Amino acid sequence: QVHLVESGGGLLQPGGSLRLSCAASGFTFNMYAMSWYRQAPGKERELVATINYHGESANYANSVAGRCTISRDNTKNTVYLQINSLQPEDTAVYYCQVLILLQAYWGQGTQVTVSS
Repeated sequence: QVHLVESGGGLLQPGGSLRLSCAASGFTFNMYAMSWYRQAPGKERELVATINYHGESANYANSVAGRCTISRDNTKNTVYLQINSLQPEDTAVYYCQVLILLQAYWGQGTQVTVSS
């Protein structure tokens, strides 16, 4: 079965940085684009970043452009999200996602809290 497990969240101060990881299994990882989403309390889940099959290109939401880098290691079946210059507005549960045959698969999420 498709299985996604996020990790790396925590409590950070404004201006700090962290790297989230998503370990994937149950599908041919290097055949699919991967995405990171986030959802803050009371808000809709929003797309943060997407990376293509081989890690050659990526797209970012305007809210994180310039501060985030999505990457993947296809030898480890893992996708990463580096977030720099963290802001309180980055506080959310972060999820990784893959679309396979019109079905979206999600991890359990990892909490990122940015507060002084």
